[in-house]
Amino acid sequence: MNVAARIDAPELNRVAGDARARADEIERARRMPQDLAGAMADAGVFRMLVPACHGGLEVHPREFVDVLRTLARADGATGWIGMIGATTGSLAASVREDWAERIWGDDPSVITCGVTAPLGRARRVDGGYRVDGRWPFGSASRNARWICGGATVVGGDGEPVLDDRGRPELLLMIFDAEEVRCHDNWHVAGLCGTGSGDIEVEHAFVPEGRCAPVAGRPHVDTALFRFPLFGLLSLGVAAVSLGIGERALEALVDLAGGKRPTGSRRTLAERAVVQADVARAEAGLRSARALIGEAIDTAWAAASAGERLTTRHRADLRLAAVNATWSAADAVDRCYHAAGGTAIYTDSPLQRCFRDVHVSTQHIMVAPPVWELTGRVCLGLEPGGPL
Repeated sequence: MNVAARIDAPELNRVAGDARARADEIERARRMPQDLAGAMADAGVFRMLVPACHGGLEVHPREFVDVLRTLARADGATGWIGMIGATTGSLAASVREDWAERIWGDDPSVITCGVTAPLGRARRVDGGYRVDGRWPFGSASRNARWICGGATVVGGDGEPVLDDRGRPELLLMIFDAEEVRCHDNWHVAGLCGTGSGDIEVEHAFVPEGRCAPVAGRPHVDTALFRFPLFGLLSLGVAAVSLGIGERALEALVDLAGGKRPTGSRRTLAERAVVQADVARAEAGLRSARALIGEAIDTAWAAASAGERLTTRHRADLRLAAVNATWSAADAVDRCYHAAGGTAIYTDSPLQRCFRDVHVSTQHIMVAPPVWELTGRVCLGLEPGGPL
């Protein structure tokens, strides 16, 4: 494996314990406390997908998934922040090397985040680009030192500039956080603590080299960076969802041994319907983890052999991710309903798990159309969309 280091488990567990203890604070603030984000950075969470040649950990994708599960099991928003920061760190393999060193190599505790959707417009100027745009879902933007946003390159007539394949040229622009306006409009049902309000820039200058082509080939050619960026992102969303599901199951098991529903002499744990729901939730979560592991291992073997991932590899990664996310939502739903009225109170972790997991299912990487996209590949057809 091309792995430079591993996350320190005791330090990660300390961060997770702090996140669980401060979950209410994180929720009320609607953002990640900076000291906790800094502790995550010091633990290496945001360096997991940064290339080893630029001071990163360059972990195996399985470890990436496991770390995010651990954080999300403590607090869903904390896991989400870890996912966004870690996946954005993978851009260090794609931006020009001097900028990769300046952003990630010179500061091991740097936090980066961003939105890949090409909602900005970039115009070429001397030495770089001028960019205008506004992007929703700017998770961790109030914690980050550098923030990226996807943009379409346009000419003087305002029309998109086409690349060699006749498609609009799309770039991920990296902005100094001081140039970014963070809008306080993150008022949502779940994952409240991610601080995912809109981000905006006006006429921001991005120097040549401080950007990366969307879906372009990285300059770092190791196994991890033969994985597709969006495949890793979808695995990250799935990992957070699984962690939330595991937390819900844990909360129900803790409750079930002592709670006796009104009018019943039996505890929840002694009721057959609850036993069945727990078994189904456990099976769903464990089988989803197994499918993710299988998809990662198959793709990793190809990447480690220097091969480019096939359409089937990419489809299997996306299939495993969408399956895990919706399996986690099903597990949470079962636990929430099995707990009865207890689950609706704010001091129950089940109500937060219920809200958080149903926000993660809305992410475009694991939304219902992904079932159709991957199903086409299973049927031997072209995917009909980007994998």
